[in-house]
This record gives sequence, C-alpha cells and structure tokens, in this order.
Amino acid sequence: MNKDEYRPPVEEQPRKVELERARATRWRWLWLPGLILLAVVLYYVWPRKGSSKATSTAPPSAGSSLRASGVAPVDATKAWKGNIGVYVTGLGAVTPVYTVTVVSQVSGYLMNVFYKQGEMVHKGDLLALIDPRPYQVMLENDQAALARDTATYNNAVVDLKRYQVLVPERAETEQTLATQAATVKSDAAILKTDQAAIDTAKLDLVYCHITAPVTGRVGLRLIDPGNYVQPSSSTGLAVITQIQPITVIFTISEDQLPEVFTRWRTGARLPVDAYDRTNTTKIATGYLETIDNEIDPTTGTVKLRAIFANNKGSLFPNQFVNARLLVEMKRGVTLVPSAAVQRNSQATYVYVVKPDSTVSMQMVKVGTTEGNDSEITSGLSPGQVVVMSGVDKLQEGTKVRAHLEAENTGTQTP
Repeated sequence: MNKDEYRPPVEEQPRKVELERARATRWRWLWLPGLILLAVVLYYVWPRKGSSKATSTAPPSAGSSLRASGVAPVDATKAWKGNIGVYVTGLGAVTPVYTVTVVSQVSGYLMNVFYKQGEMVHKGDLLALIDPRPYQVMLENDQAALARDTATYNNAVVDLKRYQVLVPERAETEQTLATQAATVKSDAAILKTDQAAIDTAKLDLVYCHITAPVTGRVGLRLIDPGNYVQPSSSTGLAVITQIQPITVIFTISEDQLPEVFTRWRTGARLPVDAYDRTNTTKIATGYLETIDNEIDPTTGTVKLRAIFANNKGSLFPNQFVNARLLVEMKRGVTLVPSAAVQRNSQATYVYVVKPDSTVSMQMVKVGTTEGNDSEITSGLSPGQVVVMSGVDKLQEGTKVRAHLEAENTGTQTP
C-alpha cells in the first residue's frame, strides 16, 4: 500500500454513504415536477401540430386557385342603347295658388260655425252665420220708406199732369208747372235712394251668411261662436288654402337659365318632379308653369314656378322639396352603369372584357349622368361588356372570370 494514499477512517464511511443517499433523493424530487411540466406541454402542443399538418395538407380553395392561376373574378355588364334625361335641380317650397283669410263684411254676433277644422271646403259652402236680425229690420224699414216715397211720387206725377192741362188754358202759371216738374224729378230720385238702401240691406243679409270664396282646405278656427265680429278685424274667421292644384316655387342658377328658357319659350311642356327633403322619394309630378322676370343679383338664381295637380294631397303648403326639371330626353344613346366609368388625372376609361376573357383599358367620353347610369358619347358601343367592380386588381391584359349582370333593357321615360 502506498503510504501517500489516504484512506478515511472506518467510522467516517457510514456517514459518507448516508450523505450520498440524501443527495440522490433530493435530485429525484427536483426532476419529478419537470417531468410533469414536460408531459403537459406535450399534451397541448402535439394535437396543434397535428391539426396544422392536416390543414397544410388540405386542398387549396377556389379563390386561392384563381389567384394562383392569375384569373381575377369581376362583375360585368353589357353596354346598352337607351334613353337618358337631362335634368336641372333646385331647392323649392310648396306654395298654394290661393291663400284666403275669410273675414266678415258686416258687424254682428257670430251665431254659428258650420265647418270642421282642417276639412276640405268648396267654393260657395256656408262657413259661418252672423246674426241677421238687425239687417232684416233695416230692410223692412227701407222697404216702408220706399212705399211712402212711391206714394208721394205718384201724387206729384198726377199734379204735374193737371198743371200741364191748366197752363195752356191760363188757369195756372208757367212757374207752377216748372216747380211741379222739379218736384216729380226730386221724388223720383228719392225712390232710387230708397231702392239703393233696400239693396244694401239685402246685401248685408247675404253677408251675414259667410261662404267659402275658393275651394281648399280650411285651417284652424280663429274665432268662436258668440263673439262680436267686425269688418275691421285683422284676425279673420278662418284661412282657406287651395291645394288642388298647388305650385312649387324653386330656384336654378342663372347659368342654367338659357337652356331652360329656350325650351320653355318654344311651348314645350317641361315635366317637374318634386322629391322630399332627403331627395330620395318622389312625391309628385307636374310641369313648369312660368319663369320669373328677373335674376336675383345677390344669389345669382332665378325663380321658377311649377304646377301640380296634387290629387292625393301629397304636397303640403310651405313644405320643403327638391325640384327636378327635365330639360331634354336623349334617346337611343349608349349607356353604362356609372360604376363602370373609371377616372384618373389624365383620362376617363372603362375596362372592356374581350372574347378571350382578358380586359382592355378603353378611353371613353361621358355625356349626361343621371342616377346610376351614364351616357357614353364615344369610345364604346352597345353590347360591349364592361367591368363594374373589381377594377382595383386589373391592368391591361388581365385574365378575368366575369360574372355578367342581368342585361339592361334600358330606357328612362319622363
């Protein structure tokens, strides 16, 4: 045995063995949580990898195939031949032809009202009654005065005839005859005055029965029965507004006036459509009646009046409307949806689908645009297929798969 080799004492060996056993046990407990954590991770991660693998092996979708093959799906339609209108629009308000405030023409107590508020009344309908008795008494008094003055006149006529016989016989003087002739004329004038008083009393009796001067809708009652009314009252009894027919006064710019005035002066009946405040719903259709005689220098606009039958009462006085005046109807022109027309800083163009399913950029000139349709004045013919949507991914020669919209029959009528 080498004297330099160290050997622990016999009593230290059991202690060393115990320390090694304790160290092994400690490491065993440290590895156990790690193994559990690894098992959990493998449990959740392993299925995802499998599903991802399954997804990666799934067949590609149709859209992916189209993109991979360079074919772009687009919506398209055919250009067609049709009619399109040239419109001038303006803001306006519904204005009645007549608005009448009904007032009394005689003084007296209002005995009765015969109309219902808000109802339609016709010209000549009885609206209210003023106490007629004072005027009936006045009529009778005037009739009595006429009878009295008639008797006086007849007596004067008899005397005049007698004097006309006596004067030639020198039984009466010429002066007496002349005086009697003047008396007869004076009595005749009195009879006319009495008759005028009678006519006035009869007219007052008529005025006691207040009737509608026009046909229209009567508004709210302004005075109740039992009140004393006078002709000088500014309130009136009721307001009647004619609504059939009714007019719309609207404005257009002075730049648009020459074209409208030229067409109107030739006697053309220009249709006018009235739309609601949002300019989405058509309320009624009428025609241009007249044009104002001056341009407003502060706004550069001119007023136009259109008349509407308004049989359904859809237009209401003072209602705000958008007026669309049809100046001209272009017939037999080439039309496309406005969505098909593309623009950049240099040109206006459309994408035309060729028979080989490729697209070609074609320059066009656009005329009138109305609603969703545009007139093409040059560069396109009816029957050619143009792209409406999906143009952002197109360029010259792009292969497309066009979904063709239903063919437009295509005429707009006023």
